[in-house]
Amino acid sequence: MLRNVEGVVLKSIPYGETNLICTLFTKENGKIAVMVRGARKTKSSLRAVAHLFTHGLFLIQGERGMGTLRQGETVTSFRTLREDLEKTACAACMVDLTDRLTEDRQPDPFLFELLLRSLGAIDEGKDPLVLLSIYEIKLMRLAGISPMFDQCVGCAREGDAVAFSMHEGGIVCRSCAMQSTYAEAFHPSALKLLRLFSSFDLNRLGNINVSFEVKKDLQRFITQYYDEQAGIRLKSKRFLDQLHLLNLDSH
Repeated sequence: MLRNVEGVVLKSIPYGETNLICTLFTKENGKIAVMVRGARKTKSSLRAVAHLFTHGLFLIQGERGMGTLRQGETVTSFRTLREDLEKTACAACMVDLTDRLTEDRQPDPFLFELLLRSLGAIDEGKDPLVLLSIYEIKLMRLAGISPMFDQCVGCAREGDAVAFSMHEGGIVCRSCAMQSTYAEAFHPSALKLLRLFSSFDLNRLGNINVSFEVKKDLQRFITQYYDEQAGIRLKSKRFLDQLHLLNLDSH
């Protein structure tokens, strides 16, 4: 049986001398794995469509188990995204997290559109670290670990957030922070952005100016929170951290 799907390449792994096994996140069928025979050959017609991040239209043979890719057409290659190391690293974190949090063959049209818009925004030149933070915060819902951003986890007071409790999963007010052994201080702007990004519409992104220090604080929180609440540690995130330790010229 042949079926047409629209999808994004989340992962591409060599198999044998000339083949690839690609993990696609599709609009119609959710996450699926496909064999792409001959894709590692220089002249293969399927070589380009099997690249990481590619948004394409795929003709797949087989309904159960691993299918075989028969034809593919690139919709968007996100070429600009691939030409910058930080952009590539942030996009890699997005597809890596998507792969970790999704189950096979469970469609999620909202997540599919969010991933496409996020990759597209990076490709268009929007701040990749800001976009990665928004994406990761929104996917906390999918992981079942959405933090409490609206009120203190200790006393339910709204506003006056000065810290965050990884253990209790939410913001902490000044009074409770003085008594808590779990409260960890974050940059005030980072705490405000955490709340904003949890319900942020990417269509309203525009040009958000966030200092590198605040972006680092956001990423520190997100990495630590996923680790503590869901046991998720991404290799792609470690690579991104290493890039920033090198003090890239972009910062």
